[in-house]
Amino acid sequence: MRIVRAADYRRMPWKNGGGATTEVAIAPANATLDDFDWRISMAHVATPGPFSRFPGIDRTLAVLHGHGIRLTVADTPAVTLTPTSPPHVFPGDADAAATLVDGPIDDLNVMSRRDRYRHRMTRHRVTEAIAVPLDAEAIITMPRGGGIECIINGAVTQIGDGESGAIGRAEYERMNAREMTIRPVRDAESTTGIDLYLIGFWRR
Repeated sequence: MRIVRAADYRRMPWKNGGGATTEVAIAPANATLDDFDWRISMAHVATPGPFSRFPGIDRTLAVLHGHGIRLTVADTPAVTLTPTSPPHVFPGDADAAATLVDGPIDDLNVMSRRDRYRHRMTRHRVTEAIAVPLDAEAIITMPRGGGIECIINGAVTQIGDGESGAIGRAEYERMNAREMTIRPVRDAESTTGIDLYLIGFWRR
């Protein structure tokens, strides 16, 4: 499993020029905003406004920090997203805009080109070990509020708070592994869980 340190994330402007985003991972590795297969990024949103449009792209959005946003996509009713809400899926080529509930937020954004890949992002409150099937083309783990250990066939990889871990199909098939165990790493006296964002990409 490859660890992506927070210091290695790439900061770049939004497509619409209205702010900046922190790119966590992109495929292919040399892709741009116009030709990626999939992309994971984070953004600090301090003002309301429209989202960048991405033709042919499916998006999933989650709020990491802050009180939340109200997201309106095309003519659908507004959806309020908070740090405890499930990630929200919407088409990247639709008109979308957000207003802030009460101050700035940090969000996590996953995108995939719908004719090449599909993706899924889930949020878990991890208090004990969980089993994750290894069945996607790429799997990314992102803990927040503490670190985790990812265990595959007895091999342990530690992912720190704010970092990311990534594994691809070629690697886990080479290990003849079908499942990954994820368990929290926390102080012995701590009883609180860790927020884990689990992201998978499947080739069409």
